Amino acid sequence: MESPRTPTSSPGSAKKSLMDSLLGLLRIRVKRGVNLAVRDVRSSDPYVVVKMGKQKLKTRVIRKDVNPVWNEDLTLSVADPNLPIKLTVYDHDTFSMDDKMGDAEVDLKPFVEALRMKLDSLPSGTILTRIQPCRSNCLAEESCVIWNDGKVMQDMCLRLRNVECGEVEIQLGWIELPGSRGL
Repeated sequence: MESPRTPTSSPGSAKKSLMDSLLGLLRIRVKRGVNLAVRDVRSSDPYVVVKMGKQKLKTRVIRKDVNPVWNEDLTLSVADPNLPIKLTVYDHDTFSMDDKMGDAEVDLKPFVEALRMKLDSLPSGTILTRIQPCRSNCLAEESCVIWNDGKVMQDMCLRLRNVECGEVEIQLGWIELPGSRGL
C-alpha cells in the first residue's frame, strides 16, 4: 500500500511567485540592419542576438545582405527594468565560428518611466519623451517614446559599437500580463 505524500507546495505556487516578480513583457521588433559590416567575401549573413539578464533570443539569418530586413518580434519577460538590453549582430558561418558584427546596449529606463505615466486621455501620436544620442547610449539619432493607439512605443536606430560600420533599427512595445506585478 502506498503512503500518502504531503505536497511541499501547491501546484500553482511556483507560477504565482514568477508572476509576482514579473512586471510584464517587452516586445522588441528587430526591423532591419543598415550598412552592416562585410564579413564574408562581398557580403555577410547577419542575424541579431538580444540578451537581457539570463534571457537570450535571436532572429533568423538573412543570407548575403548587409542591409537585411528582419521585421521579427522577440519577446522578453521583464522583472528588473534596470537591466540593459544587449543586442549583438553576428555573421553566420557554416564551417567556422560566427563572426561578431558589432553590438549595442539599450537602456529601458526612459521607456519604463513613460509606461508608468497615466496616459489614457492623450491623443495618439503624442511624444512622451525624447532621448538624444550621446556617449552613454548607442543611439544614432534622436529616439522618441510615443503614445500611439493606446500603447507606449519607442523606435530606435542603434549605432553598433566595436565594428567599422552598421546600425540596427528596433522598436520597443510593452505587453501587460494579467496576474503580473505590473509597473
